[in-house]
Amino acid sequence: MESWNDMPQPEDEALSTETKSSQGLTAWLLDLLETILLAVVLFVGINLVSARIRVESISMEPTLIPGEFVIVNKLAYRFGEMHRGDVVVFYYPRDPSQRYIKRIIGLPGDEVTVSGGRVFINGEALNEPYLNAPPTYMGTWQVPQDGIFVLGDNRNRSADSHVWGMVPLDYIIGKAIFVYWPLDRFGPVPGHPSF
Repeated sequence: MESWNDMPQPEDEALSTETKSSQGLTAWLLDLLETILLAVVLFVGINLVSARIRVESISMEPTLIPGEFVIVNKLAYRFGEMHRGDVVVFYYPRDPSQRYIKRIIGLPGDEVTVSGGRVFINGEALNEPYLNAPPTYMGTWQVPQDGIFVLGDNRNRSADSHVWGMVPLDYIIGKAIFVYWPLDRFGPVPGHPSF
C-alpha cells in the first residue's frame, strides 16, 4: 500500500511537464539546426561541383536559346578530357567578369580553318547539322597548347574565337550538361556525336 508521501504531488507533475516540454523544445531546435546545417552543406557542395547559368544571347541557337537555364559540371575537365563538340562555359578572355557559353571546335594544337561556309580541323571538314546557317567569314587559326577555339552554333551571329581569339584553358568553368528551364526544353545539352 502506498503512503501519501509516495503519491505524486501536483508540484511534481508540473515540474515533470515543464521538463518534458523543455526537452521537446531542445530536441526540436536540434532537429532544426541539423536540417539547416545539412542544407548549407548541400548548397556549398553542389556549388563546388556545379554552376547554373542563364543563356543570354542568340549565339548558340538553335542548340540553346535565350532565357534557358543550364547546369554546368565544374568537375568535367578535372577528371575527364575535353572533346570537340562539348558545349562549355568559360570566362570571357577580354572581361573575365563575364561568362560565355560556346561549343569547342579546336583543341590544343589543332589548326582551325573556316572557308567556303565550312569548318575544317587539321584539314578535315566537320559535319555540323546543328548550324542555323554556314559561316560567311573565313580564316585560319592555330590553337595554342594552353587554349581552345570555340564557336557559337549561330555562326554568323556569334562573337567567339573567330573574333577575339582563343579561350585559355584556365578560363574554362565547366561543361554545360543539362537544360532545366523552361520545362519544354528540359533535357541534356546536345553534344555532337561525330566529333
